Amino acid sequence: MKLTNVMKIVSVPVLTLLLAAGANAEAYDGVHNAISTKTRDDVNSEAVRTAAAPDQNVVRGSRGPETMAVSKERSLVEAEAIRAAWAPDQNVGSGSRVNSKVISTMPHPADRRAKAD
Repeated sequence: MKLTNVMKIVSVPVLTLLLAAGANAEAYDGVHNAISTKTRDDVNSEAVRTAAAPDQNVVRGSRGPETMAVSKERSLVEAEAIRAAWAPDQNVGSGSRVNSKVISTMPHPADRRAKAD
């Protein structure tokens, strides 16, 4: 093949790609003006306050555990956890066996202790 024939074969797809890229180009609107409700002095004073704030670059949680809202008393939560941990059929689900229903037939250890007292 001659070099001119190869150039013609290669140039057609390249020109097609260039034309397709040019058709999708966005229009340039220029630099947009900033629209703000704050004055220059307000922005400057806010920047100074922010820059002088203590611990501004500290990652959340790096200063120790964070406090959390308490919704129940600790003793109630512990009692619920202990009761759930001692439940006789806590790991049995309705899908544990084929065609089975979970019916708690075993007395809970905490209930036995309460009856004994």
